[in-house]
Amino acid sequence: MSVSKDDVQYVANLARLQLGDEEAEALKEDMNEILGYIDQLNELDTSDVEPLEHVTDVTATEFRKDEAGEPLSHEEALKNAPDADSDYFRVPRVIE
Repeated sequence: MSVSKDDVQYVANLARLQLGDEEAEALKEDMNEILGYIDQLNELDTSDVEPLEHVTDVTATEFRKDEAGEPLSHEEALKNAPDADSDYFRVPRVIE
């Protein structure tokens, strides 16, 4: 399977991207190279390979203990806020 320049433009249009001719050509070459590697992988005999859940031997995920701590004060919570008044974070209006 190979990708044509029209295929690249079609996918770019779906993603709402505008590509020039040089960009589309470069992406076409990159995508065809990726598909070539996938074709090489498809040639391997994996019938004796057991499917994996994880690439590494992860048997358990370690989480920190869920312990209650001291709550932050108003001053500490607002210390790194880009904009705040005395008690609240101030954010840009998103609904008009």
